[in-house]
Amino acid sequence: MEITLANPLSKRVLGMEESATIKMAQLARDLKNQGKDIISLSLGEPDFDTPEHIKDAAKKALDEGYTKYTPVPGLMELRQAIVNKFKRDNGLHFTTNQVAVSNGAKQSIFNLAFALLDKGDEAVILAPYWVSYEAIVSLAGGVPVPVYAGIEEDFKVTAEQVRAAITPRTKFMIFSSPCNPTGSVYAREELEAIAAVIAEHDTMLIISDEIYEYINFGDKHVSIGSIESVKNRTVTVNGFAKGFAMTGWRLGYIGGPLEVVEACNKLQSQVTSGANAFAQKAAAYALEADLTPTYKMRDQFEKRRDLIIGLLKEIPGLKVNHPKGAFYVFPDCSAYFGKSDGNFTINNSADFSEYLLMSALVATVPGDAFGANDCFRISYAASEADITEAVRRIGEALAKLS
Repeated sequence: MEITLANPLSKRVLGMEESATIKMAQLARDLKNQGKDIISLSLGEPDFDTPEHIKDAAKKALDEGYTKYTPVPGLMELRQAIVNKFKRDNGLHFTTNQVAVSNGAKQSIFNLAFALLDKGDEAVILAPYWVSYEAIVSLAGGVPVPVYAGIEEDFKVTAEQVRAAITPRTKFMIFSSPCNPTGSVYAREELEAIAAVIAEHDTMLIISDEIYEYINFGDKHVSIGSIESVKNRTVTVNGFAKGFAMTGWRLGYIGGPLEVVEACNKLQSQVTSGANAFAQKAAAYALEADLTPTYKMRDQFEKRRDLIIGLLKEIPGLKVNHPKGAFYVFPDCSAYFGKSDGNFTINNSADFSEYLLMSALVATVPGDAFGANDCFRISYAASEADITEAVRRIGEALAKLS
């Protein structure tokens, strides 16, 4: 017998937005299952397979019996490899107790928000931002404070904008560089200026999401935590999904102040406990092994970036900048707002992405999900043939609007 409850769901979950990237990816799959020839450029997932040497390390770990529960902070072998990586690549100096492993960088950010925020505390979010920052802050009872920069500023917020957003309730600032969704990369001098502002506020932390670190086409990656004035006030978030094509392995990590890391471990102990055992063994090997496969993937992404930017610039009305990292472009599509094909009128970025999905059979993500309603996100983690065909379809569909 089925029992119907009057109000079974919490206000918390009812008030949440579904991840726009996951929603668009699912819509694309549904249409594909209906026989539609969909090209999906929505998910932020490398189309490369995990390098063979990492998969071999996982198989070896399985054979060696790494199939049991792991310590909540992560296997000591992996934490030591992360400590070594932070020092080698980022100029960050941690002990193994200042490192914690989670089930993906998303869980790391979730842990941080719930460990740091009380109801009404504010989090400055540099925008455009990854879709989950705002949702996670809100879920933790915090107040998101987006600080926005547009395409004319290469989507990079200034130190003075950050200063203007800080209040006595601000607990942390969060951002990504290279950035999802824009691909923009903050230069050292830009980070130093922002660090100088935050250093003036001794109750404020920085959460630096560096998951796209290895997909950087310009100067060497700079971690804001390596800047002296904020080195003890920065939590650096990273993982294996993007640089090692390990999205399905679900492994992320943080390095930061001991008190913060211990709080995240305490929280994780009641939520998921430790991450996958044999995946951690493989991840430790990945960090210490030859990075040539990672850099080969980066070079392919750079080639695709140049291809898609060249093609998009041929479409009238789209504004495109020149991102220096990640595998996204974030064109300004606002010139098409108010236009119609006679049946469908585009009023915002959500309409724009819906129109492309239905008329061009190309899945993208609307910019409003990233705090930028004038834009839409394209992931070029796809083959050159798919990129070329997708942009051709987009141009053809947009040409029907007036």
